[in-house]
Amino acid sequence: MQRGSDRLSVHRDDEMKHELQGLLRSGHPTRTEEWHDPEPSAEDDPQVAGGPVTPGTSAASLATVRLELARILGRSAFPASPRELIGELRREYAPDALVESLERLPRSSRYANVQELAEAVTGGRRSAAKGR
Repeated sequence: MQRGSDRLSVHRDDEMKHELQGLLRSGHPTRTEEWHDPEPSAEDDPQVAGGPVTPGTSAASLATVRLELARILGRSAFPASPRELIGELRREYAPDALVESLERLPRSSRYANVQELAEAVTGGRRSAAKGR
């Protein structure tokens, strides 16, 4: 049944499906003009889909760990002990590697903000390239 709110007619919809078949089957762009194709990422582009941040890896800098913790915890979680923060991370379904890094922190310590927590988790290193 055709509704009046459709943007395209049935015929145009079929044309567009036919145009996309080559792309969907081949897995790569089928156009001959290069300017239609998306550009590959540059070396200095930020990682978009690098997976969860794991503080033990060399790629996890202080800034990336702090950003991930701030995204998950927010400001209302502080000041808090590692035990309270672990509970909050688990309620927010944080990556296991992030939770495990907080489990290694001393239980008696308290953190006033995300910066202090990220420094404790990463050992205060700025990035893998710096600090050498």
